[in-house]
Amino acid sequence: MASILVTGSSDGIGLESVLQLLAAGHRVVGHARDAQRAEDLRAVVPGVAEVVVGDLASLAQTKALAAAAEAAGPFDAVIHNAGVGGGSPRTPTADGLERIFQVNTVAPYVLTALMPAPARLVYLTSGLEAQGRLELEDLSWEAREWDGMQAYADSKLHDVLLAFAVARLWPGTLANAVDPGWIKTRLGGPNAWDEVDEGAATQVWLAASADPGARVTGEYLKRFEIQVPHPVAREEAAQDALLERLEQITGVPFPRP
Repeated sequence: MASILVTGSSDGIGLESVLQLLAAGHRVVGHARDAQRAEDLRAVVPGVAEVVVGDLASLAQTKALAAAAEAAGPFDAVIHNAGVGGGSPRTPTADGLERIFQVNTVAPYVLTALMPAPARLVYLTSGLEAQGRLELEDLSWEAREWDGMQAYADSKLHDVLLAFAVARLWPGTLANAVDPGWIKTRLGGPNAWDEVDEGAATQVWLAASADPGARVTGEYLKRFEIQVPHPVAREEAAQDALLERLEQITGVPFPRP
């Protein structure tokens, strides 16, 4: 039995990941944005070991969440599932960061940097990472004309870069990025065609399976198969530059050997 944290697990793919992991006999800690969502998750999934609470659009709450999650561990794996889509106007957070960037990029960085390194880390990305751009001087869309879908694609490219950087810098951790597909969830929208169980299966497998295929690191996968990521994701200089910018933005250093 493994102990696994799943962020953003009050609905959608995150909730399905919790259900699949519990069905396989693992200990699972969920995460919700607020107390009401946490209560809803406990009601729907009474088998969840604990639910940690924190709004990933807040840097202070994300840091507190890292401490709460550490107290609820230790974890063999963390699935960084939480994310927001790109269909809204540019929305600055209380920290002065663009919301998509903060939730999809900054939050998994902060949680990764502040929590003890587990044996496995899985970061959810999207096929739109192929259209992402690494704009290191304007990560929060202060200078560029706003494009919500481009902001989303950029953030999903960041997640691949983060996964690959962790895989390279932490050789004791298997770190990978997963494209779950276009899933029939609130985030996926009404036109999505993939079922939610399919959207959760690959990250559940990577987080907990003893299969040799699940013990890869520094890869980008979809439906259990290794895919070709955006070329910049393999560039070590780009990985390091993103980590440096995120450290500057958050004040949280990335632990290195």
